[in-house]
Amino acid sequence: MAYDEELADRLRVLLAGEPGLRESRMFGGLAFLLDGHMAVAVSGRDGLMVRVDPADTDSLVEHEGVERMEMRGRAMNGWLRVAVDAVATDDDLARWAGHGVAFVRVLPPKHP
Repeated sequence: MAYDEELADRLRVLLAGEPGLRESRMFGGLAFLLDGHMAVAVSGRDGLMVRVDPADTDSLVEHEGVERMEMRGRAMNGWLRVAVDAVATDDDLARWAGHGVAFVRVLPPKHP
């Protein structure tokens, strides 16, 4: 399944001007990386994948349309799936993308 191009365009506008921003196709979607770390991605399965502080996972999954990402049947702390309905407005999208940006900004940059 292809990722949602409109959602990707909304993220491009939102993240424009972020230092170290790069786009990369991965996980069947389009990831937005900051200094080499994936902050947020438009999923090929609809909605977003958002990287967050693992310590915040429990409180963030209490929001409607948000759940832990599962990889190979294992729920992952620090990675969220955010349903497309939960990012319907620009404010909602900014809030969820902001979680990803804030978390990766505390990580040391990856070197190419």
